[in-house]
Amino acid sequence: MTREEIESREDESMMDAPQMNNPKPEEFFNVNYLRIYYGKSNLFPYSDIHKWLSYGHDGKHPGCDEYYFGRREFSFTLENDVYLRYKSFKNASSMEDAIKSHFPYKIDIGAVYSVDPDKRHAYSQTGTNVFTPVERELVFDIDITDYDDVRYCCSGADVCSKCWPLMTVAIKVIHTSLTEDFGFKHILWVFSGRRGVHCWVCDPKARRMTNEQRSAVAEYFRVYKGNENNARKVALMGYSLHPFLARSYVDYLKGFFEGELQATQSIFSTKDKYEKILAMISDEDIQSELRGKWENSARSSLSEEAISLVRWEQLKNTLQSKKHKAPTLRMCVEEIVFTFTYPRIDLEVSKQMNHLLKAPFCVHPKTGRVCVPIDPNNCDDFDPLAVPTLSQLIEEINSGGSRMDVDDDDDSDTSLLGKSIKFFRSSFLEPLLKSCKEEIESSYKTKIGKSKDSLSW
Repeated sequence: MTREEIESREDESMMDAPQMNNPKPEEFFNVNYLRIYYGKSNLFPYSDIHKWLSYGHDGKHPGCDEYYFGRREFSFTLENDVYLRYKSFKNASSMEDAIKSHFPYKIDIGAVYSVDPDKRHAYSQTGTNVFTPVERELVFDIDITDYDDVRYCCSGADVCSKCWPLMTVAIKVIHTSLTEDFGFKHILWVFSGRRGVHCWVCDPKARRMTNEQRSAVAEYFRVYKGNENNARKVALMGYSLHPFLARSYVDYLKGFFEGELQATQSIFSTKDKYEKILAMISDEDIQSELRGKWENSARSSLSEEAISLVRWEQLKNTLQSKKHKAPTLRMCVEEIVFTFTYPRIDLEVSKQMNHLLKAPFCVHPKTGRVCVPIDPNNCDDFDPLAVPTLSQLIEEINSGGSRMDVDDDDDSDTSLLGKSIKFFRSSFLEPLLKSCKEEIESSYKTKIGKSKDSLSW
């Protein structure tokens, strides 16, 4: 390891370094498998990643910034938890060479800085603080572990087909708002490889947001006001919901809560479960009335799902008939639904430009699964347990390397990663680059026009 890389590990900005336990060698994940995976560009799409993060500045147009990609920060987490931050690469080939040389357990992507991150120490010796983030995608991180108080099938890092729909609803709610409320067009959703999803908003106006603007967007999505010690985590004030929340409630949350969530989690079926919900009701008389009904029907012959549905209807009817008693009851039904179903975003990740986020198509060291893109328009079909693992990819290579080729013109591609790479290219990358090239051309013409105007004087 070079002196500069050691210094990188000791840098004060290591507050953003991801914490991770030493991965134990497993059948689905080991260094030799990583060597093979990163050794094949038709598995890890080096060229596509470079094109994405160049945003059109890798061409020969006179308006291109040839140093743009070289100012992007990457970080590598290596075997034995060795962490290298502030890596930067001049072009796609140097990035590929570095990854193939280190075969990192994890790759994170950071901001575009004012100067080359790899040379930041040289600039600091000048006495001027010129090393600062100037551009970064607006990112969101949603983790299933933050839903542990409202899911009963799994806990911690475990995930299954019963609780994953919570992630699906989160994608729908946030994606709809990003497109309809903020007007963003170039949005990439990615499976984290284990227990959650990441979102990259790549429009120019998103990438150039200040930390204050990012914080404002993050707060726009904030609904949870309490903490783990508060029974009432959501407080919806006023006589009506904000239009964004009303749309989310009507289009996604209410139906999911009364349908799939009740069917898979049966959230009223036992005393431990329904007591959590009763605690969200501020009126103790109503709590006692409902508790009495439910305790008396504890020996019902109905299924857990049917019991939950009956009790939910009883709760709604009771609150509806008595909500005139207190203003705090006015939104109680909606608050319960939001508590169980609304996206739980890690807001701090979205607020700061210098936060790192795992790169698409790298491999999660705990599961061996690839961080593949998710189509937000078909996210109901996404199954995290069906995402290919590193060992499955190696097995596919061994069984027939020709099947690994990803041909843009071949819609019948059958390789495990082929569909994901094609989606990344056709649905995200190509429209993004078209927009970027148009912006570069427009900015260049504006610059030339201003230059001509100044000369005319």
